[in-house]
Amino acid sequence: MPIKIPTDLPARAVLENEGVPVIDADHAIRQDIRPLRIAVLNLMPEKQKTETQLARVLGATPLQVEMTLLALTTHKPKTVSEQHMVDFYHPWTQVTDQKFDGLIVTGAPIEQLPFEGVTYWPELCRIFDWSRGNVHGLFNLCWGAQAALYHFYGIPKYQLAQKAFGVYDHHVLNIASELCRGLNDWLRIPVSRHTENHREDFAAHPNLEVLMESPDTGIALVYDRDLNHTHMFNHLEYDSYTLGNEYRRDVAKGDVIQVPAHYFPDNDPEQVPVNRWRAYAHILFGNWINMVYQSTPFDVTRIGEEA
Repeated sequence: MPIKIPTDLPARAVLENEGVPVIDADHAIRQDIRPLRIAVLNLMPEKQKTETQLARVLGATPLQVEMTLLALTTHKPKTVSEQHMVDFYHPWTQVTDQKFDGLIVTGAPIEQLPFEGVTYWPELCRIFDWSRGNVHGLFNLCWGAQAALYHFYGIPKYQLAQKAFGVYDHHVLNIASELCRGLNDWLRIPVSRHTENHREDFAAHPNLEVLMESPDTGIALVYDRDLNHTHMFNHLEYDSYTLGNEYRRDVAKGDVIQVPAHYFPDNDPEQVPVNRWRAYAHILFGNWINMVYQSTPFDVTRIGEEA
């Protein structure tokens, strides 16, 4: 089944060129099924790139997915046009009366700030709390995962001596988990962060299961059985060139940054990187969509009743 996104969203042309099925509202309404409503709170500065990355993996599932882009009300992005936000994003306060099968909260390039030092932290906390009664499954990425764990459990993040940056080997710890079905025992995942979480801080919360970790960069994937939250600290959704673009951006700014590890052939930034994680991205997000589909109420008004 295809993903339903606005006709003029820039991601649409990219996805169609890649062969990802895309559907418009007129065609979607003819299909006698209830689409999964997935909201995306996109906190990344390059919003169009993140829209494309997430729509790509959500649209490769066998279900019809309706993606709704949400925006904060206390923070205006500086790296995307105001018109783009008006055309394609809904202020989250305008959908508080609606129910969603899933909500994805992205990362943000603010991870070195204390959570309370982020200007929109109070609003993000309100969104997390709102999701308890209005969202069936929450999928938090990178800083979004750290933020959710801190909000709900007080689990801290820790500054790294050097940025974790590159494509690293990860070990799947529970291949029987619904989220990990079909994944190899070991896989490579892009990593790009200045902070980390420590396993010992999860010991007091048996509902938090660590599903994947790297010997180099630590915990990668955590599932919350009680709240039906998925936390992914790394970036399977990244494009082939995302890490390279980040590296060249930082070099151009004069920042001290290492070449992303295990990314460029022969560690040479002049060579074209090889994508070794694309299939895993589709499997993980497809598994999450399937988990949501299998357990969400058919009557959307019943979402959040247990909470």
